[in-house]
Parts: sequence; C-alpha cells; structure tokens
Amino acid sequence: MPARPTTDTLIVREVESPLGRLRLIFDKVGLCELHFGGNVSPSSPPQAEEGRSNLWFVEETVRRLRQYFAGERVSFEDLPVSFPRGTDFERRVWSELRKVPHGRLITYGELATRIGAPAASRAVGRALAANPVPIVVPCHRVVRKGGGLGGFSAGLEKKRALLELEKAL
Repeated sequence: MPARPTTDTLIVREVESPLGRLRLIFDKVGLCELHFGGNVSPSSPPQAEEGRSNLWFVEETVRRLRQYFAGERVSFEDLPVSFPRGTDFERRVWSELRKVPHGRLITYGELATRIGAPAASRAVGRALAANPVPIVVPCHRVVRKGGGLGGFSAGLEKKRALLELEKAL
C-alpha cells in the first residue's frame, strides 16, 4: 500500500449538508477522504488544518456537493479522487462504481460482474464498506439483488436519505 501523504500536503474543507457536516480531506491528487459529521477515522490526522489551495478540484468538489444537496443532478465522475489506501481489488470496485449515474441503482452482483469478478459480490460489499469517499464514489447506489438496501458505513438512514435525494427510491 502506498503511504498516506504527509499532513503538509493535506487540505481540509467542511461542507454543511442535510445529513450534517461533511469533512473533506484532499491531497495533491484529489479528494482522499469524506467523513460524515464528527465521524472522522483515525487515518485523518488531527493536525490537518483548514487550508488554502490553488488546486481547482478542492473548491469544485465543495461546489458540486452543495449543488447535490440542493437537489440538483450532479456528476462527480470527472473530479479527481485519490486512493492512497486500499487494495487493488478495492480500487477496481471504487473506480467502476464512479460510473454509476445519479439516481441509478446497481446490485452488489452487478458491480462484481462489471469488474470481472462475478462471484465476488461479498468482497464488493467489503470494498464498499472501506470506501474512503462516499457520495463522490457513490456506494449508496449499491443495493441487494432482492431490492433491500444492503449496508452503508455511515448508517442506513443516511443511505436512504441520499437515495431519496436522488429520487432513486
């Protein structure tokens, strides 16, 4: 696994949303973490402070998230995302998931098939649970084959709210 960037390369932004405050952490490549509320993982260094940046994608990501929560159809697929952690399999899952459009649902099995591992739906679920940038990498759009919501690292209430916002439910 590649090493996480040092704190002097991190930029932190916070965005208010109907689901509470989101904390965004960027490295020089792109968005590398998105956390709901005070739910910040130990991987986020506490000394990463609010910073200024000339990296276009920082403010663009914030702008699109605000539009998204205002109910607009927004694509995040072209925004740079950095995956400094994660296995090759997880990165394949996350990369493929970025192609699922706003308001559309896909099953764990369909996602597994898309990455060429049709028998790996449970492994896909584990990869989604490790997704460091929910919403932008839209793991909330993945549901069970029978129509059940499945899981969501931030809780099923937030998953349902995101799907309702996208009018996918």
